[in-house]
Amino acid sequence: MDFFWQSRVLAAVPGVVHGVSTRRGGVSRPPYTSLNMGFHTGDRPEDVVENRRRWLEVLGLRLDEAVFAEQVHGAEVALVAAGDRGKGALRLEDAVPGTDALVTAEAGIALAVLVADCVPILFAAADGSAVGVAHAGWRGTLAAVAARTVRRFAELGIPPRQLRVALGPCIRPCCYEVSEDLYQRFREKLGPEAVGHTRAGRPALDLAAANRSLLLSLGVPQGAVDVAPDCTACRTDLYFSHRAEKGKTGRMAAVIARRSAAGSLP
Repeated sequence: MDFFWQSRVLAAVPGVVHGVSTRRGGVSRPPYTSLNMGFHTGDRPEDVVENRRRWLEVLGLRLDEAVFAEQVHGAEVALVAAGDRGKGALRLEDAVPGTDALVTAEAGIALAVLVADCVPILFAAADGSAVGVAHAGWRGTLAAVAARTVRRFAELGIPPRQLRVALGPCIRPCCYEVSEDLYQRFREKLGPEAVGHTRAGRPALDLAAANRSLLLSLGVPQGAVDVAPDCTACRTDLYFSHRAEKGKTGRMAAVIARRSAAGSLP
């Protein structure tokens, strides 16, 4: 099971396949050892392509079905259609531009974002009719990328109460020390649950709790939000961590797709 993380909440949604990769099982060399999914890291592009192909194959998906967001630490949400298949899959330059979240109601499209401490947020309608994924670092969390993704589902006729959401492995307060100014900004805008303290008692952010609280405030049912317990910075044996590895590391991929009515991707 250390090849990827999956949510018990999303696993119960019919017709949906999902997962967040770990750093294990790929071909990349140090310091990207070994399942690096990011072209922008300095890794060999051919190794990244092979890693992506392997990871998607584990989920029963193909690389030419995948759509990757550019990710600019913002809150833009793109609605993905069939013609977008393959965007960003083989090179960074043609990823969906200027966006940090993707939503689709079409089957046979694998939505993907990359993370290495930021929160990967995976969304699905309870009946499996639509899926989405978002990348939420501290900037995206403050900009409410999760809320904007929920609103995009509402535009498709799917209200918050019908959503099922998973927050994948990310950096936790134990390792996420920040300035007093940023600590106070988070606390004032998102509430006391959005902040915490490191083991040494220094001010820290709790990105997972902040996004969970925001989702609940929008009407997503409490039992419909799953949160991975692992801290990426504590577990660099299993995950990439931009902070713990001082920026020289790889990226995990959070992927979600809606299967066809026949139970397999077309």
